[in-house]
Amino acid sequence: MKAQFFDSIKQISSADWQRLNSSSCPFLNYEFFNSLEQSLSAGAERGWQAHHLVLSDDNESSGFESNRFAINNVEAIMPMYLKSHSWGEYVFDWDWAEAYQQNNLTYYPKLVATLPFTPVTSDKLLSNKFRQNQLFEVLSTHCQQQEINSWHLLFCPKIAETELPEDVYQRNTVQFQWFNKNYTSFEDYLDSFVARKRKNTKKERLSITQQGINVRQILGSDISSAELEFFYLTYQLTYLKRGHTPHLTFAFFQQIMVTMADSILLIIANHQEKDVACALFFYDDKQLYGRYWGATEEFNNLHFELCYYQGIEFCIKKGLQSFHSGTQGEHKIQRGFEPILTYSYHWIKHPAFKVAIKNFCKQEQQHMLTYQQQCQQALPFRVQNGN
Repeated sequence: MKAQFFDSIKQISSADWQRLNSSSCPFLNYEFFNSLEQSLSAGAERGWQAHHLVLSDDNESSGFESNRFAINNVEAIMPMYLKSHSWGEYVFDWDWAEAYQQNNLTYYPKLVATLPFTPVTSDKLLSNKFRQNQLFEVLSTHCQQQEINSWHLLFCPKIAETELPEDVYQRNTVQFQWFNKNYTSFEDYLDSFVARKRKNTKKERLSITQQGINVRQILGSDISSAELEFFYLTYQLTYLKRGHTPHLTFAFFQQIMVTMADSILLIIANHQEKDVACALFFYDDKQLYGRYWGATEEFNNLHFELCYYQGIEFCIKKGLQSFHSGTQGEHKIQRGFEPILTYSYHWIKHPAFKVAIKNFCKQEQQHMLTYQQQCQQALPFRVQNGN
């Protein structure tokens, strides 16, 4: 196999990409990555230099063909980035970077396989032939040969411990997801709650009506330019309130509304004939993905309604199996979102830090297992896990 790294998705054939992509997850669509790069949401100037790995059995030197490398017999693609910071990843290694700095060492650049700004578990390797752990040696060798200090596979399928090399470390985080247990309606779902939690949820939803708020759900192809502009305004406000710059440009959203409209849901809240808040979701044939929320005015329980309850109703109506609501947020537990372990894998070049980081990862794993169990005990269902 020949391993090549490319600094633009345009150098990779969309036909090869889609041929190797067996997932229905919208974030693995070629157009998602293309929109990130074309809109300059992910690029070198933002610390996201594309460094996509392609494996092929073509041993000949490849040339350009219509702005793409002419790569024959592509067997695997792993979308990757050279990072000069750790923003937008959601598997936090700031402490590692700080430890390097304290020892007058350079932590960046690092090589990261992830969905930019999208902490969703998915295949990070597109291939019908290889498994992700079979590429560890390729990645480590590449980092050793280049001035790259580590590689990281974030939010990927679990790898058996027996298949992990000694110098590759597993990390876990906990996310909260909703699962559709063949519910026929939102009321049917609430029937699985203990009485107190069910009453509280009904009270929260009733407060939306009492405040005079109307909510509408709009599928991607029906979203107007004005509605998209309003969404982006609220998206910006969410980041600005925290003192951050939005990760994604307006051009990104404009582009995916054309190329990925069938995977997008926008939910907007209206008060006194004025739009006041919205939430943007992606979905496929199995899962709903809650992504972005924002508001121009504050209302009681509106965040819960738009980001969780409306999404649950959409899943039940569409027969979707699960609802991935994003990272963190213990307030999701009492609304029926169950704690799920996620998996990431890490390799560090510097020999002096290998042992320390390995020990950190082991301690973190135990902490996350304990945290997951504690969260499970706080779920609102009459019987644990709704069974």
